[in-house]
Amino acid sequence: MQNYVFIIDTKKRPLNPISPKKARRLLKKGKAAVFRMYPFTIILKTAIDDPTISPCQIKIDPGSKVTGFALVQNGQVIWAMELQHRGGLIKKKLESRRAVRSGRRNRHTRYRKPRFLNRRRPQGWLPPSLEHRILTTQTWVKRLIKFCPVNEIWVERVKFDTQKMQNPEISGVEYQQGELAGYEVREYLLEKWERECTYCGKQNVPLQIEHIHPKSKGGSDCVRNLCLACEKCNQRKGNKPIEDFLKNKPSLLQKIKTKAKQPLKDAAAVNATRTKLVKMLQSVRPVVTGTGAQTKYNRMKLRLPKQHWIDAACVGDIETLTLITSQPLLVTCFGQGGRQKAALNKYGYPIRHNPLKPIKGWVTGDIAKHQKLGIGKVTPRSKGSFGFTSLGMKGYKSCKPQDISAIHRKDGYTYGFCQ
Repeated sequence: MQNYVFIIDTKKRPLNPISPKKARRLLKKGKAAVFRMYPFTIILKTAIDDPTISPCQIKIDPGSKVTGFALVQNGQVIWAMELQHRGGLIKKKLESRRAVRSGRRNRHTRYRKPRFLNRRRPQGWLPPSLEHRILTTQTWVKRLIKFCPVNEIWVERVKFDTQKMQNPEISGVEYQQGELAGYEVREYLLEKWERECTYCGKQNVPLQIEHIHPKSKGGSDCVRNLCLACEKCNQRKGNKPIEDFLKNKPSLLQKIKTKAKQPLKDAAAVNATRTKLVKMLQSVRPVVTGTGAQTKYNRMKLRLPKQHWIDAACVGDIETLTLITSQPLLVTCFGQGGRQKAALNKYGYPIRHNPLKPIKGWVTGDIAKHQKLGIGKVTPRSKGSFGFTSLGMKGYKSCKPQDISAIHRKDGYTYGFCQ
């Protein structure tokens, strides 16, 4: 089951998304043409009088690394997407730039007057790696609104309640049982310990919340003292100190102790952006918010697998949900490329000149169609022929610029589909 196809009329106004079968029929009969490849959109060639529009809702599950999107129409998920952010790459590049500037200040160069008065951060400032998550989400929300009739945006506002993680109010039987109790803690532990038993590494088995330092011997309910264990390991450990239980596995013991002390980095990243994200979305369309506990409860009640786009579809107060699609669009953000005038080697010395973009109307990463080589990515060159890499193939072949036609221009993202 593939995503529905977006369709717009002759005035570029969004209509109800249609099934891939209907889209192929319109294209084959010449009643429509391809308007955009990602997300796939077609445009009608003849006008329609007073079309019937059924509004859709954009549902968003914000994440520190991957954000899930789902379009829901009349209780049916007709389109889905997973957006992978590049916050880690931005942070890495900023650290590299900071190291270069630090080295430059320490060299014997001309005196530069200190500049500290222009370093004040405005109110509501976020680090670039976090601001990027909001901007890319905004880009895709506005893009979907252009091609689909959207009346509301549903977003998960709280992914992890760090205050409840540090000082949980639930205890005893309710800590491991109950309908909604501990869902925030459980979800965080599942992501932190990679959905496997901490002690034996088993996956795809029921996992229980386990106290690293036994509660009967003074261990707290703090998230740093919690991990996940299968029933067999949980029973074997009992109330033994972890040092006694893993005395024959010192490497595993050290790994667990190190991982348990890891900060709530991903949770903090989501919490830091959630308020600004909601304000941004409210300026676009009316917003309905939900909690992370409610999302997981809906997903488990409907017996749906754990995926980012499915979590997005389960945001908010829902009763039923039908998955029309099972093949979400996978989008990875890579940016538009640098503005570096020369390519450098690992020692920082220039090795070649980078030509100005675009080259003969083409940019590296454009998707084009070749008469013989099919569809692939273009690598333009200032002199001679272009490089052409067919999709799904390794290596590139040479081609002439006049033999290719553009399908999708580079927009800072790469696209794929879940197999």
